[in-house]
Amino acid sequence: MGKLVKTSTPLLCQSKLLCSSLTYLFFSLFLALFTSLSSTKCRFRSSPFDPIQFPLFVYPQSYAENKHSIPSLKSSCDSPVFFSDYGFVLEEFRRIMEDSSRGNSTGLRYIQGNGNGGSFGKNYSVEKRMSYFDYRDGGIEIPCGFLKKLPISDYDRISMERCTGLVVVSAIFGDHDKIRQPKGLGSQTLDHACFYMFVDEITLKQFRYHNLLSRKTKEMRIGVWRIVKVLNEELYENPAMNGVIPKYLVHRMFPNSKYSIWIDAKIQLAVDPLLLLYSLVIAEDVDMAISKHPFYVHTMEEAMATARWRKWLDVDSLRIQIETYCENGLQPWSSNKHPYPSDVPDSAIILRKHGVASNLFSCLLFNELEAFNPRDQLPFAFVRDHMNPKMKLNMFDVEVFEHVASEYRHNIKRDGSDRTQSARIKRGSPDLLANGVSSTKCERYLAEMWGESED
Repeated sequence: MGKLVKTSTPLLCQSKLLCSSLTYLFFSLFLALFTSLSSTKCRFRSSPFDPIQFPLFVYPQSYAENKHSIPSLKSSCDSPVFFSDYGFVLEEFRRIMEDSSRGNSTGLRYIQGNGNGGSFGKNYSVEKRMSYFDYRDGGIEIPCGFLKKLPISDYDRISMERCTGLVVVSAIFGDHDKIRQPKGLGSQTLDHACFYMFVDEITLKQFRYHNLLSRKTKEMRIGVWRIVKVLNEELYENPAMNGVIPKYLVHRMFPNSKYSIWIDAKIQLAVDPLLLLYSLVIAEDVDMAISKHPFYVHTMEEAMATARWRKWLDVDSLRIQIETYCENGLQPWSSNKHPYPSDVPDSAIILRKHGVASNLFSCLLFNELEAFNPRDQLPFAFVRDHMNPKMKLNMFDVEVFEHVASEYRHNIKRDGSDRTQSARIKRGSPDLLANGVSSTKCERYLAEMWGESED
């Protein structure tokens, strides 16, 4: 079985004079390094005292969780991120938690189910879904899943309700990924951040096969991750859609958490989550932070790639989805959409401040995914641009993403089949809305995207 590695407490300064001298030395060295670097480099500053730089969990050799990560595309960026010292961030986070505990903030009101039977969510019509986009009066109830209870144990549910600060969430369904531990955690981060990994029975069997879990305790843990078993046969047929639940309804699963970080299971964090949250969300005073896509700016580009690379096999339904958005006001990205720098995110990491704007966005996006498919990049701009109140969004450079996380490929399935979609789904033509289509509701969108509009 894998083992937790015990960490030693860092030696404390013996006197104020020694502390001051060491601080000055490290600060001087940092300044020298800072000025020597090229102005185009992504530079990240963090405290040399607190982060733990070695793994917290040793996996058995048979599991081989660390294959080679996918190489980064670039080594430089135009918008470097500066991390404050760990001690400063820790104190700021504690202060924010104290202030929020004294406040009386009001959240969204949700449509409730009877808790038993039926479906987890409800596939509303386009008109009905869009009627919830305007929440400025705050008096309406929003559809946001949970028309029946999430099929997890009461023991896990109570634990999730006790997570009041930052929750870091991931999921593996269908044994599609390996579980990986975050790197560079600060010495007190686990006192302020909860880590939850949601899995199905197939994934859980693999954990037990490799002796990653102890059968002696009721609480299942692998390193920092608390493992929560989800009875996915009671939810959606598609494992990817089940993964959407913790990805976009995290504010409902953890109703007392103030912040959350979603991490795709193919991602391994390389920076302490408190530092990441503070630099990309709190210091920027935004509701959400997410990376820009490395290649695409327009929703249509992502839709065409989804069809071309068969990321979703039912291409005809993709066409209907995109034409529905075009018909209801989807526009290609332009400078008029500033401060949003792109319409297409890389949603492998999502950082959120739980509040009205980000929670509303998450609910509305979930409803679109349930109506069409779990490809969350396709409705992203449509929901963002049409919702009220508007969301303050930090779409950071992909080079920043590559410096704070390592990305790995999904597991290769032994039988060569694609278990993320039902075999009953009809394959469509891979061209989607190619140039030259005689009649489409996206003609104006395409003309503007290709620079052929006469306006």
